[in-house]
Amino acid sequence: MRALTVGVLSLLAVLGVGVAGCGDAGPPDTATLSLSPAPTTPSTTPAASSPAPTTPAPTPASSSPASSSPAGTPRAQPTPRETLIGGRYQPLWPFSSPEEVAAWQREYRASGHEPWHLDARRTAIAFSRDFLGFAGIDRAVKTVTDGPHARVHVGFRAEDASRPLVAAVVHLMRYGPGQDAPWEVVGTDDTTLTLTRPAYGAAAGSPVTVGGRVTGVDESIRVQVRHPGSDTPVGERCCLPAGGENAPWSARVSFTAQPGRTLTIVASTGGHVAEVERFAVTGVTSPP
Repeated sequence: MRALTVGVLSLLAVLGVGVAGCGDAGPPDTATLSLSPAPTTPSTTPAASSPAPTTPAPTPASSSPASSSPAGTPRAQPTPRETLIGGRYQPLWPFSSPEEVAAWQREYRASGHEPWHLDARRTAIAFSRDFLGFAGIDRAVKTVTDGPHARVHVGFRAEDASRPLVAAVVHLMRYGPGQDAPWEVVGTDDTTLTLTRPAYGAAAGSPVTVGGRVTGVDESIRVQVRHPGSDTPVGERCCLPAGGENAPWSARVSFTAQPGRTLTIVASTGGHVAEVERFAVTGVTSPP
């Protein structure tokens, strides 16, 4: 009976998730970062609950979670609900489940493996540059952290601009338990390019109707559907002419994805001073 109780407690520790908070404006924080290859947003993400206490500086822990399933017994694929952060936020990148988070924590605690997961700025840049494929998005212009939430303004340096330009505000959250819970991208806070359809967290089958609003002149919107573990989009539509003042835009995109997977839909536009000047993402799931 004691062995069974210890096993149950270990399982609960592995499946823990962070607590939602909220953020506001903060001081400028400009940085250009260089990352080693990383492992292979909702338009505006859902409103957060009251702020949680500020997360302490990450420090490695000494213990490692126990295995959550008996040896030789295959573990079922987590359901979309089981993977949510704080019961409401979609885990878009770099982790897909609490089990993946726990596996990284064990490696980090043992050998300091991939410490960049503890840096919200580096994670946001890697998401934009490496996962979405936007090579020109290479710097954090500003970072606002509030408890388990971080908003990183990612951007680029334009030739004639006096300061870096912001392409998107990437929303991240701490994923999992402990002071070494890594940062996870959960969406973007959108401004002049929004992605509001499909709704954040919705089940989206192929083809999916994608849309939002855009402000600008001679815009060309590209839409991609992506999921972790794939170097290329699982669906794409390019390019949709758009423009005006808060003008609506929409497109239909076909894609191929495994049932029950969390997917990232990204809309981007550019071509005036950079290939990608603005982007917005939302998180959905493929039907089971």
